Amino acid sequence: MNKQYEELKVLADEYIPQPAIEYPQENPFERTLFPVFDREMAIDEHYPYVDDSAWYRFKTKWGYAFVLKLCLNTMLRVKMGLRIRGREVLKKHREGLKNGAITIANHVYRLDCPCVLLAVRAKHTTRIPMFAPNFRTKDSFFLNLVGGVPIPEPEAGLSAMKKFNEAFDEFHRRGWWFHIFPEACRWDMYKPLRPFQKGAFTMSYKYNKPLLPCVITYRERKGIFRLFGPKDLPLLTVTIGEPIYPDTTQPRKMEVDRLREVAHAQMQQMAGITHNPWPATWENQ
Repeated sequence: MNKQYEELKVLADEYIPQPAIEYPQENPFERTLFPVFDREMAIDEHYPYVDDSAWYRFKTKWGYAFVLKLCLNTMLRVKMGLRIRGREVLKKHREGLKNGAITIANHVYRLDCPCVLLAVRAKHTTRIPMFAPNFRTKDSFFLNLVGGVPIPEPEAGLSAMKKFNEAFDEFHRRGWWFHIFPEACRWDMYKPLRPFQKGAFTMSYKYNKPLLPCVITYRERKGIFRLFGPKDLPLLTVTIGEPIYPDTTQPRKMEVDRLREVAHAQMQQMAGITHNPWPATWENQ
């Protein structure tokens, strides 16, 4: 039995999936999935982090509408019973979100990014920092389509990271939304909330963008949904939480730490977790 699950406590009606997965117990950022890298792609200072080409704009605008809003929306609602809660938050905070926000969520399903994008009715101008090696897999086209931007690996050098940062400066200038998984890597159908890395909160402070926490929780597969997936594959609910606004009058490090702690605590509550086995931050990161 995973020791984190032994320590986990949730509300009485909160469903906990029991997938046949051996989750890491010591390192919350250890990768559990190892995709097949079947293509070459140079992700360095020459990569088009800001791609304003006609083909890219066409692909993201119309592909986003067809693939995400039609095909994936239908598939997720049928196969995964996708439900969305909290959309009234978007209307309530329309003024505070009008210049863009950073959605954050737990990373627990292959298509959890589309789940969140659909929940907040994201536009095709949303940009998502992503693990660069995944752009060397069969998912490369889809990652680009939903607005993925590869984070240069250390061996790409400082000039590549400078180009990446300049790209997000430009996206911010355009008022675009960002989406980030602060848990960094995906652990399928994991219930506890893992520690958060600093990236989303540093961006929130740097750009004075509010954080919009979203949490993916699970429901038991019942009724007609048993026709579309195995019993141990849970159904999904995305809950949209109240925005968290940065205070840029405070010192950067202090405020980034505060944002991370507040977001982690708020998302625990949204997930129905009364005692979480992982802390908000990880001393070894």
